[in-house]
Amino acid sequence: MTFDSRLLSGVGVLLAVVEAGSFARAGEAMGLTQPAVSRAVARLEERVGIRIFNRTARAISLTDEGRRFYEAVAPHLASIEDAAVAAGGAKAAVRGRLRVNTDGTFGHYVLAPRIGEFLDRYPELSVELSVRDRMGDLVADGFDVAIRFGEPEPSSLKARLLLETRVLTCASADYVARHGEPRHPEDLATGHQCVLIRDPATGRPFEWEFQRGKEVVPLTAAGRLMVNDTGSLLGACLGGAGIAQLLELYARDLVSQKKVVLLLPDWAEETFPLYAYHHASNLVSAKVRAFLDFVGELTG
Repeated sequence: MTFDSRLLSGVGVLLAVVEAGSFARAGEAMGLTQPAVSRAVARLEERVGIRIFNRTARAISLTDEGRRFYEAVAPHLASIEDAAVAAGGAKAAVRGRLRVNTDGTFGHYVLAPRIGEFLDRYPELSVELSVRDRMGDLVADGFDVAIRFGEPEPSSLKARLLLETRVLTCASADYVARHGEPRHPEDLATGHQCVLIRDPATGRPFEWEFQRGKEVVPLTAAGRLMVNDTGSLLGACLGGAGIAQLLELYARDLVSQKKVVLLLPDWAEETFPLYAYHHASNLVSAKVRAFLDFVGELTG
């Protein structure tokens, strides 16, 4: 297939559609009409010989072939943009819009309070933070990068381990005064209320586990309150509703400020990993590289 500029233009429209989520919003971003965007995509599909998008009256989505094509070309287009910026002598190669899919815990308690520093560092960049229960489809949803807790699932994405944070068992001073302090993990099975948090992947509460050296004690925690987000978990813990397991990443300050009491400190060796995900390629865009470096500073 002979290369021409129309192919590159079509790829640019493709990336705009994936990022915007619709032909209409992509047209607004590019200064084109919706029919012009639709024609550009149709010409690209004819040029490469595949159907890139599934189209319905209400939504569009990438086909399997379209997803593979997008994953292959998107990093290259970003690198062309970076090269053009560098060749033009611009001071800030990090620019455009960065869409980040983030876990609520990290987004609320770590990233959002510090994102202003990142924006100050790169004045030509805008950032969209989207807090979601699950990562979903990074490509189809038009995200550049995702930050999620838990072990990676098999996928074509590149996963970078950011940290492994300890799981701390905590309660309010008021709760401890009323119910006493457990001395062993098994004490939680009787006479205590545990605040449970729902695993969005299964719909069931996250399992509790206690580690001390090589000794591991799994526990089926019981309680009358189950929540589905960290804010509610933390609020219930601070309000004395029960014992909660909190990630050290955000709970260490609460413990040092004595807003919560650290329970069973000798059994706090369980860790939970935090990963950054991006499209698998050696050609990572400047904005994604800058963000990954920044997140590394926050978690280092």
